[in-house]
Amino acid sequence: MMTSIAPRRAAKAAARRGNLIGWLFALPALLAYCGFVIYPLIVGAQYSFYRWNGVGPSEWVGFANYLRVFTDPTLLGSIRNAFFLIAFFTIIPVCSGLMLATLIRSMKPGFASSASQTVLFLPQIIPLAAAGIAWSWMYAQTGAVNQILNAVGLGFLARPWLGDFQTALPAVGLIGSWVLTGLCTVLFLTGIGKIDQSLYEAVRLDGASWWREFFTITLPGLRQEIAVLVTLTVIAALSSFDIIYTTTLGGPGRATLVPGISIYRIGFTQSEVGLASAFGIVLMVLVLICVLPIQRLARAGER
Repeated sequence: MMTSIAPRRAAKAAARRGNLIGWLFALPALLAYCGFVIYPLIVGAQYSFYRWNGVGPSEWVGFANYLRVFTDPTLLGSIRNAFFLIAFFTIIPVCSGLMLATLIRSMKPGFASSASQTVLFLPQIIPLAAAGIAWSWMYAQTGAVNQILNAVGLGFLARPWLGDFQTALPAVGLIGSWVLTGLCTVLFLTGIGKIDQSLYEAVRLDGASWWREFFTITLPGLRQEIAVLVTLTVIAALSSFDIIYTTTLGGPGRATLVPGISIYRIGFTQSEVGLASAFGIVLMVLVLICVLPIQRLARAGER
């Protein structure tokens, strides 16, 4: 009896030591996460219940800041703009990345395949601020976009794209599509590489077309990659700031105003820290409402 208990105790002690060592390795990252994410989140939630200019005394206002977020037409308009950008930050990059990855995968390995992946991934290397400035030059009245339109006989479409109330938001959204398409393509290429090639050989022996191969093998095999990319791109759309700040600053008027720009203006320009904090908390909740169902669907698909 004693001989069977001793090994069990030794195994439990070894497991406890392993857990302790694991926590010690994770402790620096955990402390950094608590210090730079959890603590600011708690403080921001606390500020959201006060009227405070960031310097003087604060005044308790309860849920008044949240009520203002949901009743102010300007703030609600910025939320609508952010959801509109999902079409450009999520739908276009994910769909185009999926098609491009499938086409590149069908190419013979070599220079053309490698060069395609490199060119598509380049926007991820360029800082978003630099990308926004470069695209603002191209969208100008005398920029590359209008010059190309004039060259191909479509000069009647030329306009100051970022200065037009009708085209400013789609123009900014296309910048986001350009930036994120490369990331989607590379991740999909990695996912396709993990799919068992014997599945493709089996459907080809059955005489399946390219479309049937895509919908029966490729698309189901990329379920996790699609969930990850949709999550990342939806977050990028709802929390967009860099591109819009460097191109339009939310203009013309409020045509490209998004929550990130609104929070920046309210907190640092209007010195309404409480309202900015409340809007930030609302934005976080909106992101969770959009992202959690995606994660749930992805996990359900694994079963």
